[in-house]
Amino acid sequence: MYLTREEERIYNGELGWANQVCIKILVRLGELFNATKLVPISSAHVSGVSYKTLGDAPIEFLETLVNDKAKVNVEATLNPQSFDKKYIRKKLPQNLRKKQSCGVECFEKMGFTPSLTCTPYYLKKQKKNAHLAWAESSAVVYANSVIEAWTNREGGPSALAAAIIGKTPNYGMHIAENRQPKVLVKLETELKSETEFGALGIFLGKVLEDKIPVIQGLQNASKDNLKQLGAAMASTGMVNMFYYKTNTVKDRIETLNVEAKDIQQTIENLSDALKQEPDLIFIGCPHCSLAEIKQIAGLIQNGKVKKETECWICTSKHIKQRARKYVEKIEQTGAHVITDTCAVVTWTDKLGIKTIMTNSAKTAHYAPTMNNAETMLAPLKECLKTAFRG
Repeated sequence: MYLTREEERIYNGELGWANQVCIKILVRLGELFNATKLVPISSAHVSGVSYKTLGDAPIEFLETLVNDKAKVNVEATLNPQSFDKKYIRKKLPQNLRKKQSCGVECFEKMGFTPSLTCTPYYLKKQKKNAHLAWAESSAVVYANSVIEAWTNREGGPSALAAAIIGKTPNYGMHIAENRQPKVLVKLETELKSETEFGALGIFLGKVLEDKIPVIQGLQNASKDNLKQLGAAMASTGMVNMFYYKTNTVKDRIETLNVEAKDIQQTIENLSDALKQEPDLIFIGCPHCSLAEIKQIAGLIQNGKVKKETECWICTSKHIKQRARKYVEKIEQTGAHVITDTCAVVTWTDKLGIKTIMTNSAKTAHYAPTMNNAETMLAPLKECLKTAFRG
């Protein structure tokens, strides 16, 4: 890899140990993927913030970086942690709360914005063709596909290193020729809900591997539905982007037909709960947009959440602040509008939750292993109807 004179100084340790170790992470990553140089980025987003998934060793590394006065050089944001400050936090043991807080404090001391959300694209609009270093897989697909920015699916350490150096290796999605579509997906059915968009993503992630698709018939899809599609696609495969604004492709490429039965079978496979009533109804994976919060407030009417049932609506602090009047209406029902975390990265099993109903295919895919829970996948309206039934 070619390094500028300034980058060589960093690599040789002239600007301190923290900067040196970070640029060495980036250079090693670049060498593995035949990158030729480092490119400046406008934003970094770090995953692996939740103590549930992070563990102790990474926090010790963060503390070492802080002790060496490491600071971010670009706008840098954080993925969700393992609890919110008002509700779930009270239900968890003190040692878990302490470890989690320590990790987030380290990030803040280095200059990270404690956004604690998987939807950094709601915080600030990223420019088309901007180079990013984002580590949240759902945000990566959204950035490349909907925003038309350029980012690889970074790991937590490489996104952290990129935030501190302000650069990332130019390989993968940072190279135009690597962003060309390889498969034309022909939808033989109309997608009627966000759950079906998510099911399409789960199905495509499994069959496409890392091949970029052009998906016919999605020109009029909402951004919220595209968010569900991309999040699910990233959950089961290594696809980092898709095209949806055009049905035409320049070259003859592979064709994949997706029928209604493929979508329905995927939904059935993601719904493994044996009991009829869920312990938790969970909306907000990825975190809800302002439009989704508004929609939920409009659907709940004046009902009350059933006793012995949890109902969580997860979003970012940024969106919750903007949606205050809708949040107030939702929380009057006994539902909880929660920020900073989500069901997947908190300890739902420690809260006695064994069955989760959700409209998110991503959650339904991960919950059996990440949450030790059975799942029920259904559209938003059905989830809310279940929460308020009786």
